[in-house]
Amino acid sequence: MLNLDQISTFIAVADHGSFTAAADAVGLTQPAVSMQIKLLEQDLGVRLIERVGRKAQPSAAGIEFLGHARRIAAETAVAREAMEPYREGSLGRVRIGSGGTASIHLLPLAIASLKRKIPGVDVVVRIGNTQEVLGDLEANGLDLAVVTLPASGRSLEAEPFFEEELMAVGPEGAEIPPGGPDARFLSEQMLLLYDGGNTRVAIDAWFAAAGVDCKPRMEFGSVEAIKELVAAGLGWSILPGLALRRERAGFLTTAPVQPRLSRTLGIVVRRDKHLTRALRETMRCLREFADMDR
Repeated sequence: MLNLDQISTFIAVADHGSFTAAADAVGLTQPAVSMQIKLLEQDLGVRLIERVGRKAQPSAAGIEFLGHARRIAAETAVAREAMEPYREGSLGRVRIGSGGTASIHLLPLAIASLKRKIPGVDVVVRIGNTQEVLGDLEANGLDLAVVTLPASGRSLEAEPFFEEELMAVGPEGAEIPPGGPDARFLSEQMLLLYDGGNTRVAIDAWFAAAGVDCKPRMEFGSVEAIKELVAAGLGWSILPGLALRRERAGFLTTAPVQPRLSRTLGIVVRRDKHLTRALRETMRCLREFADMDR
């Protein structure tokens, strides 16, 4: 009988192109990965992995076996999923990674809908910046990520599902220029911006497209902190529309920037991820939220 651990290790080496990267992905040491591959090759009587320079890649036999290996891994995952309802108190688990804004203003609605459909599902939410979340996803420490696109990663697959407008935000009662705040107006304010991530990349590109070299006076890793500082009268910012819905008539002044600026949120999974019922329903609930918001 073929060894399932050896098959999983072989797939990881083929996907990552190195024994070291595969070891990180499957949680083994590099020598252990080499031994797994050696034992599998001895069992099958063929060489599956060839070293070309510093890269490890499937041989001709390995390429043909890889298709069989993926089907075996997929069928194994289906068999495990079929047994989940029989486990005491276990109806599935979904591990979601996301940034702060989506985790506060988007995920709760999707999770509430998911819990209505699968009451016994366990949901774990991990908050981090885009690179941290995608790194955990590639290492299979997460099942799904909701992040601002683009999301790069050889083993990742991203589905755009929600376009969100980025808004100019000022203190309550602040005067909005005719036609709306543009790059020149905002660059002349005390500007507080989010530090890092694809959202900041989009904001910087928006200023650059207008020919404005904008240097924020302060930078923060929390959208919620920026909102509080703007509300206290310390300056202006550009923030995701999701984070502003509860304050549109409150202690902040908000307005679309000119020209329009938006970001796209995506659902990201590993290409080889088996989509359990709980994971499929989570993705469906996220899409339903996007449809309702249009």
